[in-house]
Amino acid sequence: MTEAYFTNPLIFLVKTLFGLYISLVLIRFLLQWARADFYNPISQFVVKLTSPVLRPLRKVIPGYAGLDLSAIVLAWVLKACELALLSLLMGLGRNPLAAFAWALPGLVSLIISLFLFAVLIRVILSWVNPDPYNPAVMLLSDVTEPIMRPAQRLLPPMSGIDLSPMVVMISLVLLEMLLLPPLRLLTGSPF
Repeated sequence: MTEAYFTNPLIFLVKTLFGLYISLVLIRFLLQWARADFYNPISQFVVKLTSPVLRPLRKVIPGYAGLDLSAIVLAWVLKACELALLSLLMGLGRNPLAAFAWALPGLVSLIISLFLFAVLIRVILSWVNPDPYNPAVMLLSDVTEPIMRPAQRLLPPMSGIDLSPMVVMISLVLLEMLLLPPLRLLTGSPF
């Protein structure tokens, strides 16, 4: 058996576990940014999973303009730890402190991906006409509304068809294509 036999499952575990928790922390930040209903059962689930780590950080890192900066800092540190572990497992042999710079493009990509999936799920749900009082539907609407509203003003529904999600998704993909390569180049990220 080769070394990759054990390394690949470890890399998978590191990516999965860190990715899930970082996503939860960023979702919590986005819920607060969008002013989503924190009494929603899904919001409460996210809050309960992230509060044990965020509560002590809030004592050191204050919020700003109603935003929880400790959530962003936590996501950044966790992403840096993930990338440092991955570089060690992959044998890249680079400075583990460089992972803090590498984490920036990773977080930007993750935030864009979260919005893309949220808009896509919102579009798919609109085809089946879900219960508007369903907690998941309400939360999805709350989170995507700040980025959908400008597109809906720019391109109002025509003949009952709302093309604004397409505008938002194209904009997000373009943003990712234009923003991430220079960020990766600037930070020297191998990921």
